Amino acid sequence: MNIDVPLKELGAVDAQALIDTVLGLDDDAWFLNVNRQNDYEVHKQTQSVVMVFCDGPANDLQVSKEAGWDLLAETAIPVMHDLIAKFYPPGGTIIRAMAAKLLSGGRINPHFDSHPTFRASHRIHIPVTTNPRVRFTIDGKPFHLKVGQAYEINNQKTHSVINSGKDDRITFIFDYMPPDFVARA
Repeated sequence: MNIDVPLKELGAVDAQALIDTVLGLDDDAWFLNVNRQNDYEVHKQTQSVVMVFCDGPANDLQVSKEAGWDLLAETAIPVMHDLIAKFYPPGGTIIRAMAAKLLSGGRINPHFDSHPTFRASHRIHIPVTTNPRVRFTIDGKPFHLKVGQAYEINNQKTHSVINSGKDDRITFIFDYMPPDFVARA
C-alpha cells in the first residue's frame, strides 16, 4: 500500500514467542512451500515458511492456510492481531503471513509489489534476526530494521534487500487488507 512514506515505524512489539518459534524451526520447514521462490524471480535467494497466502484476482481473492500454519499460527496470530488492533481498522483480513529468510550473501533485487492486492493491503515486517550488513532500501533510502520493532513498508515504492553479513536475515511478514478494500474485493 502506498502509505506516503517509505517506511512507517510502528514501534516495539512483543514478538519474543514468535521469534523463538521461528528460530526453532527445523531446516525442512523452510522447504515445505517453495512456490514463492519458484514463481517470483526476485525471491529466488530466499526461503519461507508460508502460513497464509492469497491467490487469484483482487475481485475473487482466495486466501488459504498453508503448510506453515501449524508451525507458526499459535505464536504469530496474537502478534498480528495486536498490531492490527493498535494501528488499523478492525474487520479486515490477513491475506498473507510468512517467515521469510534472506540467506547470507543473498539479495532481493529492486522491485515493487505489483499484484493489485499489494496496493490494497498494509505490509508489516517484524524482524526476527538481522545483522549490521543487511541493507534494506526503499525508494532509494537505506533503512535498518531492528529486532523487537514492527514496521510497515510502502511496497508500492521500489525496494530491495542485500544481506552481506555472515548470518541469514529472517523477518516475519504479513499483509493486512482493511475492511473497505475487503468489501470491494
